[in-house]
Amino acid sequence: MEIMLAVLAGFLVSAGAYLMMSGKTLPYLFGLTMISNAANIIIFCAGRLTFGAPPLIPEGEKYIEGAANALPQALVLTAIVIGFGLLVFALTLAYRSWFVLGTVEMDDMHESEPGTEVIS
Repeated sequence: MEIMLAVLAGFLVSAGAYLMMSGKTLPYLFGLTMISNAANIIIFCAGRLTFGAPPLIPEGEKYIEGAANALPQALVLTAIVIGFGLLVFALTLAYRSWFVLGTVEMDDMHESEPGTEVIS
């Protein structure tokens, strides 16, 4: 199972990098989200995948062989919430830049910075 998730994380990173190099705002944000999700999968896999094992240890016992590690699960849950907030904020900025500048091409957004010229 870990190998399949490692391949999935690699695919998400490569697809996210491809989208981030497109030069448009919306694919850039989707690529950023893909890379964020790949990082979440890597963190989750680092905590060992244990099927059917409880994440909590009953009272009175110090250690149970094969118990799920709750720390990576908590880190991934926090990263998902932060990543969603970042995506919503970035989508709002992208919409506002399209509304003000009339373009989603990153190379055409130089008009928002007065006194700058594009060197071809």
